[in-house]
Amino acid sequence: MSRSPKMPRQKSESTSASSALLSANPPDTFPIVGIGASAGGLAAFEAFFSGMPADLDPGMAFVLVQHLAPDHKSILTDLIRHYTRMQVFEVADGMRVQPNCAYIIPPNCDMAFLNGALQLLEPAMPRGQRLPIDFFFRSLAQDQHERAIGIILSGTGSDGTLGVRAIKGEGGMVMAQNPESTEYDGMPRSALATGLVDYALPPAEMPAQLIAYAGHAFGKLPRTVLVLVPTDEPELNKIFVLLRNQVGHDFSQYKPNSIQRRIERRMAIHQIDTLHHYVKYLQQTPVEVDALFRDLLIGVTRFFRDPDAFRVLETQVIPQLFAGKSAEGAIRVWSVGCSTGEEAYSLAILLAERQEALKQRFQVQVFATDIDRLAIATARAGLYPASIAADLTPERLTRFFTAEPGGFYRIHKSLRDLLVFSEQNVIRDPPFSKLDLISCRNLLIYLDGDLQQKLFPLFHYALNPGGYLLLGTAETVGGFADRFATRDRKQRIYQRKDEAVGPSQWLPPLMTPGNPLPPVTIERTFPNPLSLRELTEQALLQQIAPAAALVNSAGNLLYLHGRTGRYLEPAPGEVGISNILKMARDGLRQDLATALHRVVETRKIVRCPNLRVNTNGDFTTVHLTLLPVESTGSATPLYLVILDEAIPAPPEPALPNAASSPEPTDAETCIAALRQELRNKDEHIQATHEELATANEELRSANEEMQSVNEELQSTNEELETSKEELQSVNEELATVNAELQTKVVDLSRTNNDLNNLLAGTGIGTVFVDLKLRILRFTPSVTPVINLILSDVGRPVAHVVSNLVGYDRLVADTQSVLDSLIPQEQEVQTTAGTWYILRIQPYRTLENMIEGAVITFVNITETVQAREALRKVNDLLYQSAKPYDDTPHSAD
Repeated sequence: MSRSPKMPRQKSESTSASSALLSANPPDTFPIVGIGASAGGLAAFEAFFSGMPADLDPGMAFVLVQHLAPDHKSILTDLIRHYTRMQVFEVADGMRVQPNCAYIIPPNCDMAFLNGALQLLEPAMPRGQRLPIDFFFRSLAQDQHERAIGIILSGTGSDGTLGVRAIKGEGGMVMAQNPESTEYDGMPRSALATGLVDYALPPAEMPAQLIAYAGHAFGKLPRTVLVLVPTDEPELNKIFVLLRNQVGHDFSQYKPNSIQRRIERRMAIHQIDTLHHYVKYLQQTPVEVDALFRDLLIGVTRFFRDPDAFRVLETQVIPQLFAGKSAEGAIRVWSVGCSTGEEAYSLAILLAERQEALKQRFQVQVFATDIDRLAIATARAGLYPASIAADLTPERLTRFFTAEPGGFYRIHKSLRDLLVFSEQNVIRDPPFSKLDLISCRNLLIYLDGDLQQKLFPLFHYALNPGGYLLLGTAETVGGFADRFATRDRKQRIYQRKDEAVGPSQWLPPLMTPGNPLPPVTIERTFPNPLSLRELTEQALLQQIAPAAALVNSAGNLLYLHGRTGRYLEPAPGEVGISNILKMARDGLRQDLATALHRVVETRKIVRCPNLRVNTNGDFTTVHLTLLPVESTGSATPLYLVILDEAIPAPPEPALPNAASSPEPTDAETCIAALRQELRNKDEHIQATHEELATANEELRSANEEMQSVNEELQSTNEELETSKEELQSVNEELATVNAELQTKVVDLSRTNNDLNNLLAGTGIGTVFVDLKLRILRFTPSVTPVINLILSDVGRPVAHVVSNLVGYDRLVADTQSVLDSLIPQEQEVQTTAGTWYILRIQPYRTLENMIEGAVITFVNITETVQAREALRKVNDLLYQSAKPYDDTPHSAD
């Protein structure tokens, strides 16, 4: 590598400021801003740096990565110098990065950031497939972590999308140019589609927001160790409550350091100073709750991340999964925390390759789960930016992906059918079962010890005997070594042990069959000695113990106290809910019903003295009392029914000298009893009448509601009938169109076959190219002239090797025909000595539109040979006739 060039001196006005910033912010502490754009993003660079001051506090370094042609001399360095007073450099290999300076990538280079210096590398990918922005952003995220800032400006394609995810995964910040202000919106739209961009702004507004963010996040030296201040814990708990209420997931048992870092980053984005104010902002802005939730779930992932681990999977673990499996056997794999699906698809690729190597069909199923709904949606779509080519071999990229317009790759349907994506919380939701492999990489590092203690028994239960568990490089099974055997310590691959007792023992308590709730430990305790007041109350209750019952407003029995058998007896019929009105004996039932109705209405004590209750053929006089019970533990009102037997009064001694008072006759006593009974009957009838009136009103209201619902259902039914008829009509039309399409397909297939046979039967080599000189179709007869195979379709003609001798103007002549629309024709010869007549003509459609060119090669070897033979014969005749022509003629 070349030595880093000596940096020129800055102007005096910025030298002191820069040195001061260097003392305040050492080179390894100031943020690095990576800015990516395509070759058409010059205007965006100008607008950005026009609003950026030269002296920043805190200092920042700017690294510009632009798509450049290999042989193109970049003018970006001179251009930026016109719009900023910062020092601007074109990067040399190993150049150290200083704050308040801008660095420009040179042409035909990939650039990475390592230990405060910029490293230049030769591009590994051919031109057209290079993704320098993703390459630089990834290295910047790995080196700078939360001090990495990525900005995506105008450009085509999807370069920068995976770099955005890498920066966010390390806690950095991302900006993107809003598509309305771009000349080319492909790159900004691709970045915005990830949902990870913090600010979408025009380039002229980015500097102010960037300075505000950096001033809040890096204005002072950060704490070396993130320690949760005790006063902040209640605020964090409130944030957890807001997250749980809105998104349904509990983060209270996640490791506080990682949670706090993400919260601090969100606070820096909104320039909020305290957790208390951020909690208020969350309460007032539900969108921010979703944004925080997405930030908490961001993970760094890519295809075949940690290649060594996947290499061990491919060579040692995957073959064991298929070993001993019969044809049509099931292979079940679970990818826990799959994020956007790259890891799950990587596992599916290994399984598909192994299945093809065995040349057998198995029921392969990969379950991929995550709690992030947006990440699952991305995984289900199976559409990824072109930068994934850096993580996949060309063979896998060609076999399992299809290139789509806009710089994207889509998963092949054959591979997509192996996966089932689902939104699932592994901590709360039931697991999958009968699994052969579980991949849970880089999830446990975010969970505290208690959650990890729950997950490993769950994994042990979900795996088949001998099943494998794959963890991240910083994760281990910890205290569960008795249930998982180590198969590769370095790559964190473990295998389920089967020596443990039954599998139900390792299930979490809430999931164990027959044990829906955690076991409750009941401790035996000796009663404390009773106080004098309690002893007195118990003695009184033993001596004075009236029968009582606790009921609700309907009369349903909740609790019985004392001996109530003399007044209540079970009702005949099926045993159901015990109701005191049905169990009351004769003489008590009517008065009890009336009193219960009155106490429910008035919420006051109701007394009915001297009731004659029929008890086993005799009558007992009872005092009935009903009173409302105040209870804070019950949602419904409760009432206490007290049955107190009347004690007969002792006979009074006769006074000898006193005048005898008149005693009531039997008729008067009977009349009084009848009147009291009649009064009770009237009250009972009145109560029953009121209950019936209330029930009648409720039934009338219910009837009206049912009529309304019936009308709505009838209207809905009519709409459904209409929709059914319309669907039937559409179905018939579709059937007709389908039949026509089938006919068209048959005709098109026949025409295509005729065309292929015609082109092959003529013996004329033909190549069809589009307006960009890319091969669309060719006939087999052209292969002796140009080395073509089926996979060359779509490649430019200039990339194909020809066998022509002395003719290298095929591309230029074809372009000339497209420009002038004048056909060209000439004779060419191959290295095998075969002669062809080359014709290049425009390709015209039925609408007389030019969509390319047609290149034909007609074999004229026999014609050339005949012409050469004829020329030789003519030369011989000429030579033989020449002596006679030279003889002088004598004059007559």
